[in-house]
Amino acid sequence: MSNREVVVLSVGGVRFVTRASTLQQFPESRLARMLNDDDQEFKLVNGEFFVDRDGTLFSYIMDFLRTLQVSLPTDFSDYQRLQREADFYGLYPLADLLSQEHLLKPRLEILEVRFSLQEMQAFFRIFGSCSTTVETLAEQITVFTGQQSGQSWNSPFPPQKPLVPLPLERPSHHDVVFQCGTDYSPGDQFVARYVSIKPDNRKLINGTNVLGLLLDTLLKDGFRLISTRTVSSEEKVECYIFERMKRPAGLTVTVNQTPGSSVVARAKRSQVQKGK
Repeated sequence: MSNREVVVLSVGGVRFVTRASTLQQFPESRLARMLNDDDQEFKLVNGEFFVDRDGTLFSYIMDFLRTLQVSLPTDFSDYQRLQREADFYGLYPLADLLSQEHLLKPRLEILEVRFSLQEMQAFFRIFGSCSTTVETLAEQITVFTGQQSGQSWNSPFPPQKPLVPLPLERPSHHDVVFQCGTDYSPGDQFVARYVSIKPDNRKLINGTNVLGLLLDTLLKDGFRLISTRTVSSEEKVECYIFERMKRPAGLTVTVNQTPGSSVVARAKRSQVQKGK
């Protein structure tokens, strides 16, 4: 049987079609031995291997064999059952990784946006429980500044006047501070600050418009607005609280095979995509 290229399995009534080489990723596993008729647990019926196990969980086993990575849905909770299935199939590196649930479980992420208006300026401060999210969001936000004459709150920036990007304030890894609007400078000039938030290309000076774009950006990124409150009525500080379920950076775990030795499992932290 070891020379067959395509293998059909019926696991708990669910049918899977795969390559023999996929099942042989781990030569010491029961799935690899199955192809050599070395395991009586797997019955060959009408050209298909019948396995009396959970077919739904086996789909994750197959994904692991095809990619050598553990990628589970956000709402997945059957870690112990899947670990038991991995043990049954002799996929011990996968079982070891599943025992480290803290690497695989999604976590609740909290983000707080504070917004205040003071005359012709708006001030923003974003706090996040996940420093990576705050860093990614900071890379999306750009503040431009320039001195304009006769500028007003709702005036668009004149294209003939070049604007200079400003670095955002980062008091810590978990927050970012910026502002927009206009203020007087000596010589009857307006110092104007515009905010752009990728992927939107507009440069906005109105604080309310910037707030709307920021909240919309967070909602599109999977956050859910759970509360709003006024922190200080005198200073007109508003607070918006968001939350979302997010996988930790170590969610994707790669299993590497070292030539001439047994399989070695190690956690590999995946790089977070920009804007995610």
